[in-house]
Amino acid sequence: MSEEKRQIPVYKVIVAGDGAVGKTSLIRRFCEGKFEASRVMTIGVDFQTKTVNIQGKVIKLSIWDIAGQDRFGSFRDMFYRGAKSAALVYDVTRLESFENLAIWRDDILKVAPGVPMILVANKIDLPDHKILRERAEPWGKRLGMPFLETSAFDGRNVDRFFGGLGYLALRAEEAARKQG
Repeated sequence: MSEEKRQIPVYKVIVAGDGAVGKTSLIRRFCEGKFEASRVMTIGVDFQTKTVNIQGKVIKLSIWDIAGQDRFGSFRDMFYRGAKSAALVYDVTRLESFENLAIWRDDILKVAPGVPMILVANKIDLPDHKILRERAEPWGKRLGMPFLETSAFDGRNVDRFFGGLGYLALRAEEAARKQG
């Protein structure tokens, strides 16, 4: 392994939200460039890595895909530890997936206080949106979260989403270094 490869910093980022909102599909679209219509639900946690260039800095994202089903809630906390940034993902066609984001946010902040977050509206390629941007974006803004609409199906804004997650992680790490 070259000296250069060993020095690439790794940043743990988490992607959280209810089951079936498209977290795994977004990660696959970003890391593998593909979309699979039928997916098996994530059990516990899964993760992938991808090297990215954020503002001229090469970093590796360790992307943790957190299972959204309630039955996995008792051990999610251990997966949040060490996260440098987090995404709260909801399905624009399922109101409940948006309404549950406050719970996801609180759970993450209990374990990773101050971790920067991004709010992600997924499945914007589908008709019949129940949660419109006009409702979601102000909620995220009030809580200091950038807002982005994505589609794992057609790839819309997926690179931008993970670039933003990487940017937040990089910025958080730099702020921590200045304090410590």
